[in-house]
Amino acid sequence: MIRKLLGLTFILATMPACGQGLDENERRMVEWIDAHAEDAIALLEETVNISSGTMNHEGVREVGRVMRRELDALGLESEWIEMPEEMGRAGHLFGRKLDGTAKKFVLIGHLDTVFEADDAFQGFARNGDTATGPGVDDMKSGNVVIVYALKALQEIGALDDIPVVVAYTGDEEKTGRPLSIGRKELIEAGQWADIALGFESAVHREGFDWATIARRSSSRWILTVEGKQAHSSGVFSDDVGAGAIFEIARILSAFYGEVRGEEHLTFNVGTILGGTDVTYDPQQNRGTAFGKTNVVPRKAIVHGGMRTISAEQLERTRTAMRAIVAESLPHTSARIEFAEGYPPMFPTEGNRSLKVVLSAINEALGRGPMKELDPSMRGAADVSFVAPYTDAIAGLGALGDGGHTPSESLDLTSLPLAIKRAAILIYRLSGDNE
Repeated sequence: MIRKLLGLTFILATMPACGQGLDENERRMVEWIDAHAEDAIALLEETVNISSGTMNHEGVREVGRVMRRELDALGLESEWIEMPEEMGRAGHLFGRKLDGTAKKFVLIGHLDTVFEADDAFQGFARNGDTATGPGVDDMKSGNVVIVYALKALQEIGALDDIPVVVAYTGDEEKTGRPLSIGRKELIEAGQWADIALGFESAVHREGFDWATIARRSSSRWILTVEGKQAHSSGVFSDDVGAGAIFEIARILSAFYGEVRGEEHLTFNVGTILGGTDVTYDPQQNRGTAFGKTNVVPRKAIVHGGMRTISAEQLERTRTAMRAIVAESLPHTSARIEFAEGYPPMFPTEGNRSLKVVLSAINEALGRGPMKELDPSMRGAADVSFVAPYTDAIAGLGALGDGGHTPSESLDLTSLPLAIKRAAILIYRLSGDNE
């Protein structure tokens, strides 16, 4: 990482000064992108009209076929990577061009959406400069930005010398396990690359564009408590004890009082069930509970999620939670299990160096400087898997609204803007403008 940061420092020293404007090649790319804005929208429409919820495997593959066509036309060597059948996921599309002496890039998108084939929200619709449809914001527009940024670089002859891997995962919205298999090729691309760029939607608020140099982790935990079933007249006695629900309430209260409070740390309880008989399916996030007011409950289950800014914060939080769980009330026992999840993308100095370059580009495009976004305002994303190995920045897509809802929309005027920012960013970071 030190070597990569030193390389970025050299690029910063040799690039046009902040607000100084665009060089001739950059202006040529801007003109080409403006001339092909409707072509980019047409590709967006084509992919949004293909229903590709994560579990709609054929739909995900079909979007992959469309994007593969585009990567092949750019001269990349494309590969569809199948997942093992037991993982229950469609697979991923990777495009690679490994030759060239410039900085090496991995560009990250995803093919799937949260809207499955039976969802009522289907199809692309356009009303002036606004488009709606499943995945129009998250993140089929970002996929289009990747393609058209590379096309703009190809137009000026810069792509030839830039080694690049395009990674379109097929299960970002509902990731298959184990992650060691599901994200193997992405992690390898991050280990190979000098710079990683994530193309989920951009952020504009309070009159500013914001740069995403950090994202929090996302993982799950399940707390299971068992108590002694007995007649309720004996609850709290030496023979019966507290029961499972009082014990799980103690634990959750202690989590809130003793673990909560660190900056960027959040943990949420999504489901709680307790009673005499309890069943729970964590894959479906649903279960059943039966109990009576005159029976001390023997079982309780909580399913929750956690977000942290670093691996150290994650482990520190898990240790604190385990210690609380171990302090059981009489005649109860508890265990907490932590599932693998998305790692954090820590705000490194290398990431901040990328933000400086991006902010200068934003100013040159007449948008003003970019601020550093609070990582608590972004969810987890695939760029986090490569962030431990290379400098990274995310949020390079277009401007949308209502993601993951039936009102998901995209400002179409922001699509060419996002393409310009990405193309010029790759161009400047590659060193081809020196």
